[in-house]
Amino acid sequence: MNNALPYGLLADLVLSTHFALVLFVVGGLPLILAGNLAGWRWVNRFWFRLAHLATIAVVAAEAWLGVTCPLTTLEGWLREQAGQSGPGPGFIEYWLQRLLFFQAPPWVFICAYTLFGLLVAATWWRFPPRRRPQPPRSEQSR
Repeated sequence: MNNALPYGLLADLVLSTHFALVLFVVGGLPLILAGNLAGWRWVNRFWFRLAHLATIAVVAAEAWLGVTCPLTTLEGWLREQAGQSGPGPGFIEYWLQRLLFFQAPPWVFICAYTLFGLLVAATWWRFPPRRRPQPPRSEQSR
């Protein structure tokens, strides 16, 4: 059996997970804003909002500290074990890599992640998360 195959598949899995986390963070903010304007209660569930805020906080902290994302490090190690120098040979792996990784000075990422994190934090003030669903107003006044 070829040992490169499991490592390559694991690297693709890590890349896909990394991309899903980016979609969660980037897509979560407009979803929270639109959901509050549309009256969707689930966008203010406490654990959803906490996971969203914590994820961007970790990303911003990594940028400030100059730490490479552990998912990037793990994917690189797995690709090395598979004998690959870049993304897997597939179409999806190629485009996920292109969408996730940009070349820019560190200060660009620090500013972008910090500003985005501040926007996410501002949504906590404007649209606070809820631990429990609020009863209808008619039940609150009893």
